[in-house]
Amino acid sequence: MTRSAVRAVWTDFGGVLTPPIPRDLETFCRRTGIPADAFRTAMAAVAEPYGGDLMAPLDTPLLTEEEWAARMNGRLRELGVDADLTGFGERWFEGRETNHAWLDHLRTLRDQGLFVGMLSNMPPAWDRHWRRMVPPEGLFDGLALSFRIGVRKPQRGIFEAAAEMAGVAPEECVLVDDIEANCVGAEAAGWQAVHFTDTDTAAAALARRLARPAGTGPAAA
Repeated sequence: MTRSAVRAVWTDFGGVLTPPIPRDLETFCRRTGIPADAFRTAMAAVAEPYGGDLMAPLDTPLLTEEEWAARMNGRLRELGVDADLTGFGERWFEGRETNHAWLDHLRTLRDQGLFVGMLSNMPPAWDRHWRRMVPPEGLFDGLALSFRIGVRKPQRGIFEAAAEMAGVAPEECVLVDDIEANCVGAEAAGWQAVHFTDTDTAAAALARRLARPAGTGPAAA
């Protein structure tokens, strides 16, 4: 099947512009002394009434960060873990690494004339934290964040809003995301998708989809 050439590149944040989320979670749990298995179990219990996705309560948002932290504290106590997750966002982002190689690639794409945006399931309380890690000015032409739009990946609505923001057809958008279900959701909305595993592989996959300047021939297959 022939793909349309990409004119808008939308990158995820966590797991793409940062290390893999499971790695960040292990780092956070080591730093705070909370057993990682207990943390994941508590997250699942807190998320269960909201459909089961671990981050769904925070990033639409359905709970404030303070409400979520209080419920997590209670669930952890039930598991025999005495923890206080007050101010979770600040502590979660402490020392978190940025994927500078991917940032540099995004800048190159933007310099080539492509629309570059960030499409993320993002809690409102984390807005200031990610901006410290990845200042958006001069990098992103648009921000499609779940807490602003009111729907989250992999729901169709967030992709529709992002394509409209970019001013291009859905098939001219590509999502770069580390979660396969989000890539499937993007494709169901008419987008293209690149499942991010590492920077070099994602960059190569994008290169096969990019629009070429008018008059230089067809886009690469």
